[in-house]
Amino acid sequence: MEKDKIYQLRTEATKIKPLINIGKNGITESVLEEIKKQLKANRLLKIKMLKTSAEGEDIKQSAEKLAADTKSTLIDVRGSTVVIYK
Repeated sequence: MEKDKIYQLRTEATKIKPLINIGKNGITESVLEEIKKQLKANRLLKIKMLKTSAEGEDIKQSAEKLAADTKSTLIDVRGSTVVIYK
């Protein structure tokens, strides 16, 4: 994906609220299903992750794994907020 598109999506993401919160149970199968459903409906998705949900990895690693599992593109990681696009 080219830089202009990513920049545009980051800008767009600042205007939306996180639709999914990932808690202390981490990335479960049901969370992945919900993310896939939301991606189908919205294409651009903001996810808030609890710092303890990362299961020993940092949030960036978890975000990359999440993007791979949902076949989406990781757009941005800021603090504990992740933005993905499909």
